[in-house]
Amino acid sequence: MLGLMAKKVGMTQIFDDAGNLVPVTVLRVDPNTVVARKEKEKYGYQAVVLGVDALKAAKVSKPYAGQFPEGIAPAKTVREVRDLAGDFKVGDTLGAALFEGCPYVDVTGTSKGKGFQGVVKRYGFGGGRKTHGSKFHREPGSTGQSTYPHKTFKNVKLPGRMGRERVTVLSLRLLKIDTEKQLLMIRGAVPGINKGLVFVRAAVKK
Repeated sequence: MLGLMAKKVGMTQIFDDAGNLVPVTVLRVDPNTVVARKEKEKYGYQAVVLGVDALKAAKVSKPYAGQFPEGIAPAKTVREVRDLAGDFKVGDTLGAALFEGCPYVDVTGTSKGKGFQGVVKRYGFGGGRKTHGSKFHREPGSTGQSTYPHKTFKNVKLPGRMGRERVTVLSLRLLKIDTEKQLLMIRGAVPGINKGLVFVRAAVKK
């Protein structure tokens, strides 16, 4: 699997090969340092452990720092990538050039938090009439039974906390790679806030 961690920068627009103006989301690939390798003989599978965003020494506890080999600064975020294409050694740094020749990607991130929301915004309920005299506008309606068992069943769509969930968007088109500035320009909706960390991998369905 081909995958790296990146940060969502924002949006812009570029011209594609056909001369069309296309909106894109820009992701910046900070140096992904190979922290460790997991071999199949010992762990039962093959993987590479990547780390991004070096931490200050004062903010690192000894148990956390113990998983990093000597000469490699402890990273704020660590992620394991299984079956990463290529023979990478501990200490190597990976960047945007890894996605050269990859037309589509999947992006995983934490969606924007929207707080406590009602059923109209959370689930797209139609609601009732907006006319004067109507007593049903944006309420969820009946949630239980008038006879036995007199309860609301689980998994009923009700108001509640919305957003801030792990989301994966599949098969986004990777339009441009800027290896000099370590940028990926992707067409489509990328989950999360600006400056939020996301995981980009080669598309599994394309």
